[in-house]
Amino acid sequence: QVHLVESGGGLVQAGGSLRLSCAASGRTFGIVMAWFRQAPGKERDFVAGVTYSGGSTTYADSVKGRFTISRDNAKSTLYLQMNSLIPDDTAVYYCAADRIAFRRDVPRSGATYDYWGQGTQVTVSS
Repeated sequence: QVHLVESGGGLVQAGGSLRLSCAASGRTFGIVMAWFRQAPGKERDFVAGVTYSGGSTTYADSVKGRFTISRDNAKSTLYLQMNSLIPDDTAVYYCAADRIAFRRDVPRSGATYDYWGQGTQVTVSS
């Protein structure tokens, strides 16, 4: 079992930055972790993911060049640095963790992930 708790969301003006954190507990060794987001009335979408070693990262085209995902395995924490935020980034952001250890790449499908946090709201004003 893996328990995930997100933090760091809030209200920011367009062009600003936020850093999300996801504190993980439980069996996190070797697993892929990712961020997803869900805007009102829309499906939950993949944002970014990272393998356990950090050697492979994957981003949605809409955030590439603006967001950076990273993890600190010693602290069992996943991060998402979000820069140059735009109103379309407004959503609830969810941290997710896989159950299978040592994948070589990052799955984009939410169905692959077994554990989810409760979400943190990010609102970008224009």
